[in-house]
Amino acid sequence: MATEVKIKEIFESIQGEGPFVGVNQLFLRFCGCNLNCNYCDTDFGMNGAKSYTAESLVRKIVKEYDLKKIHSISLTGGEPLLNADFINEFVPLLTKTKIYLETNATMTKELSKLKDKIDIISADIKLPSSTGKDTFKLHNEFLSNCKGIYTFAKIVFDKNITDSEIHTCANLGKKYGIELILQPKMNGNIMSVDNDFCQKVFKNFLEINPDTRLIPQVHKFLNVK
Repeated sequence: MATEVKIKEIFESIQGEGPFVGVNQLFLRFCGCNLNCNYCDTDFGMNGAKSYTAESLVRKIVKEYDLKKIHSISLTGGEPLLNADFINEFVPLLTKTKIYLETNATMTKELSKLKDKIDIISADIKLPSSTGKDTFKLHNEFLSNCKGIYTFAKIVFDKNITDSEIHTCANLGKKYGIELILQPKMNGNIMSVDNDFCQKVFKNFLEINPDTRLIPQVHKFLNVK
């Protein structure tokens, strides 16, 4: 029997985060998540979602979207790695299309099933001060398994970020040679922290790991999905 998943929404938009900010992507938002972070503002619940097999999802994408104009297909959520078996069936049915995985970087075993199917990993490193969860051990294990895939890590922070968190995250990026993207937490299209605080946090990261960039969520300013 073909694997089915619940997809909350499918939409074409501009990537607003990280080093690929500004590219045109097709977003597939999967339902469900293995975490429940305090700051999460994304609706990935089952209400209004539709069921797809890998074949039916590909048919819909090919019929409704011009993949020649798409930089990559973003698998987002929720947590798309909850659907690793489906993604294994889905990706080979697409041709010449990059796959961009947006993940909370905690599901290492599931990633192992897909390593030859993913082109870009956007790993969301969670700060205990922002999420109420300490997932650093899971992030460390996950990032150790990303070798061979272009990977960067996003870090959403607010005024509660601690020196210990900065030290841990900066060294984690340095350990695995991945670029870190600092993202101030947003309240709508307004940053929750002021420019001076952003600069201070940025400089503290740079003292440990020069491969760090400060990039707010651009899609918030553009008022797009």
